[in-house]
Amino acid sequence: QVQLVESGGGLVQAGGSLRLSCAFSGRTFSNYAMGWFRRAPGKEQEFVAAINVNGAYTNYADSAKGRFTISRDNNKNTVYLQMNSLQPEDTAAYYCSAGAYGSRRRDYSYWGQGTQVTVSS
Repeated sequence: QVQLVESGGGLVQAGGSLRLSCAFSGRTFSNYAMGWFRRAPGKEQEFVAAINVNGAYTNYADSAKGRFTISRDNNKNTVYLQMNSLQPEDTAAYYCSAGAYGSRRRDYSYWGQGTQVTVSS
């Protein structure tokens, strides 16, 4: 069974940066596309970014374009989300997911427990 463990969340001031990591285990990492989603308080979960199995293709939500970068290291079984120029509206729980390459929840079969990102103004 696939297990996903996120780390790297925390409290940061507006304009700051964080790098989230997601450690994958249980299956062959390079067989899975990876995605990041987030859920802000009182809002539905939304797509943030995705990366295909070998890192050749990425996709971003409009809110993430130009500020966030998704990457993966297939030797370390880890996917990353580098987040720059963070704003208070980026405050959310961030979830790592594994599955097929896409921007919909149903594209992904496995989910982590989430890591909290809080951006203060």
